[in-house]
Amino acid sequence: MPTLSVILITRNEEANLADCLASLEGIAQQIVVVDTNSSDRTLDIAKSYGAVIAQPQDWPGFGPQKNRALDLATGEWVLSLDADERLTPALKSEIVTAIHHSAHVDCFAIPRLSWYCGRFIRHSGWNPDYVDRLFKRGSARFSDDLVHERLIPSGQVAKLENPMLHYSFMDYSQVLQKIDRYSTASAEQAFAQGKTSTPLKAVLHGAWSFFRTYFLRAGFLDGPQGFTLAMSNAQGTYYRYIKLWHLIREASK
Repeated sequence: MPTLSVILITRNEEANLADCLASLEGIAQQIVVVDTNSSDRTLDIAKSYGAVIAQPQDWPGFGPQKNRALDLATGEWVLSLDADERLTPALKSEIVTAIHHSAHVDCFAIPRLSWYCGRFIRHSGWNPDYVDRLFKRGSARFSDDLVHERLIPSGQVAKLENPMLHYSFMDYSQVLQKIDRYSTASAEQAFAQGKTSTPLKAVLHGAWSFFRTYFLRAGFLDGPQGFTLAMSNAQGTYYRYIKLWHLIREASK
């Protein structure tokens, strides 16, 4: 019988974690939570579900932190989740079938259906959103990126059909907070890679991001949320480039 470890990294996820872990009932033989300085009930919730918990004092970035969680997994198979994601009964059934009859497949991509301020987004470049998440332990590692990390599988990848639910943004305050955090991390990563930016480049990239999301990727079919999502993509892109420009200016002084 193949065993499954579910790994998560957390920081102040009490609003999400219980629902996430509850959705794992009957499928996970091990839950691993690597936490970064949570000051809320995140760790209490993790303990109540019998999770293996690690609390490193430093923050190396999303990719390295997920590799720390992976190193604690003992199952034959590993499922990587974020605290704002949920498994549906249909997806759980499909996962069980997949790991029992995987044949030559070492990794499965799972589609995500993401929630944005009042509705699931079915266009805007968000759907279908396949992410490599289910894999044989030892067949994949996470990239070392500070942000927008990805799983790097070494074997064949197949796709599952049933989506996981991703409650990414419950309100617009969350959107603004994430824009700030991710644009900062992305700018720092781009700076480390030697990339360049100017205020004009920031404006042009932001405008292109809106056009691509709302028109080319049919965001207008997602109603008011589609327009707001396109605007927030534009903001995030603009701030990423303008923050990179600022870092370059500071470094040249």
